[in-house]
Amino acid sequence: MATMQKLRAYRGPALFSHGFRPFFLFGAVYAGAMVPLWLATFAGDVSLPTAFTPRDWHAHEMLFGYVAAVIAGFLLTAVPNWTGRLPIQGGPLAVLFAAWLAGRLAVTFSGSIGWQLALAIDAAFLLLLTAAAAREIVAGRKWNNLTVVGIISLLAATNIAFHVEAHFGGADYSTRLGVGLVVTLVCLIGGRIVPSFTRNWLARREPGRLPVPFNRFDAVAMVAGVCAMIAWAIAPSGRWVAGALGVGGLLHLVRLARWAGYRTMSDRLVLILHVAYAFVPAGFLLAALSALDLVAPSAGIHAWTGGAVGSMTIAVMTRATLGHSGQALSASIATQLVYASIVVAALARVCAALEPAHSIPLLTIAGAAWTGAFLGFALLYAPLLCGARKV
Repeated sequence: MATMQKLRAYRGPALFSHGFRPFFLFGAVYAGAMVPLWLATFAGDVSLPTAFTPRDWHAHEMLFGYVAAVIAGFLLTAVPNWTGRLPIQGGPLAVLFAAWLAGRLAVTFSGSIGWQLALAIDAAFLLLLTAAAAREIVAGRKWNNLTVVGIISLLAATNIAFHVEAHFGGADYSTRLGVGLVVTLVCLIGGRIVPSFTRNWLARREPGRLPVPFNRFDAVAMVAGVCAMIAWAIAPSGRWVAGALGVGGLLHLVRLARWAGYRTMSDRLVLILHVAYAFVPAGFLLAALSALDLVAPSAGIHAWTGGAVGSMTIAVMTRATLGHSGQALSASIATQLVYASIVVAALARVCAALEPAHSIPLLTIAGAAWTGAFLGFALLYAPLLCGARKV
């Protein structure tokens, strides 16, 4: 039976017919809900029953909770396109989703169940995701895509290290390594989809300059960025680290400029991809300044996480949901408001680090905008994620 015939033969709940559906929906809900909870915890109004410190809980659940869910949704949707094989759906997909959900509960209540049990439960999800994706890619003989799986496996190992490090003190090294791995994924996957979608759109509508295809410059930018982030993860301060981060930032800034993003102003669905990627070099440059003790470390971290990762996940989730549910690839006014909210959230959070005297109102704005973006996505796209594909 052909793949499309098998897809049509699926008779289970639509939510578990494709990987992007449960993970995009509940990943967005979790992202939108956890930031107000973090702000309340930060203010001392709420006490969580977790074994982590409040800061470690926040960092962990951003990297290995919400971001891991979106990565799963993307990967489980992309792998069938890469391999031509049937997507993971039904019972196996429900098991993966249950493993993710169990991890969120285990981490939150780790103070009650013990950090070792919480580690075991939480680690299962990324390990299962890595195994499932690797099996499909190997079966489909798409060896070049094993790079993505390799990064996911490193993220799974970093998650385990985070639990252990947090038990013996603050999880600083694991947090930086996790940020570096997630940013590397943004650079790798963004380097594929941003110029590709831009080229496709411009070729149909706007004759003229097109994005430069992947070449040695992109490879150099990637290697320089990865090396800089490894150095930063090990020792986040010093002139040598600052220099490496600065070079990485400039190379990624040039890489972005080569993709002709200024020509996509009339299509917000494409433009948001360029805006999201712009936070990558911004994060490098702010981290370089932080390495020289010129700005707070959280400025660069939140440019990467709140900006590059937050904006890119929103951009990918909206586009993939529209495309795979049979809708027109067009950003509605409501979707554009979601895009505006995530960009405001990122900018306000970075400014809160740069302007400590105004940090409280800026953190409030950032939290409200972040929650509005992700819960707004969930409300807008829940009917598409839970409903059958439009024929």
